[in-house]
Amino acid sequence: MSTFSVDKETMESMLTNQGTNLWQLSLGHPVLLVFLRHFGCTFCREALSDIAKIKPRIESKGISVVFVHMTENKIADRYFQRYELSGAIHISDPECNYYAKFGLVKGNFTQLYGLQSWIRGFQSSVVEGNGAGFRRIGDGFQMPGVFVIHKGKIKDAFIHRLSHDRPDYESLVLNCCEIK
Repeated sequence: MSTFSVDKETMESMLTNQGTNLWQLSLGHPVLLVFLRHFGCTFCREALSDIAKIKPRIESKGISVVFVHMTENKIADRYFQRYELSGAIHISDPECNYYAKFGLVKGNFTQLYGLQSWIRGFQSSVVEGNGAGFRRIGDGFQMPGVFVIHKGKIKDAFIHRLSHDRPDYESLVLNCCEIK
């Protein structure tokens, strides 16, 4: 259970590509809110691949998946389509204001480029096929995070310590909310 909170005004200002806001969405059902790294990052693409695999199971439980990214919606839509996430609900935050409101910080050298990140990057990009990322589309120092929000409250969170941390998205939502 998270003790961290974000105010209603912030959630109301987080408008999705579909015209609703995070506050409204969370009142109806739990939301898995995924703050992504920049789209050029192999770990961002790994997250999209991981979520694409489990999204139908999560949504069948009445949970919405919402992404926050650092680019314009048209560019984001191309990445979501590439990872079989067409129609994804997402929020554009090029200035990383929402990242900051949710307590997500800029990474330091070790968090972003340490030896463990290089090893995991090779595994993700070459072994798992997520490709090497060299073109930054957003702030390359911004750390990601994942939050479960229901009825305007953060129920659980996964804050990345390292850029290559790989959360168990499904367990995160299924273990903290009353689900139909």
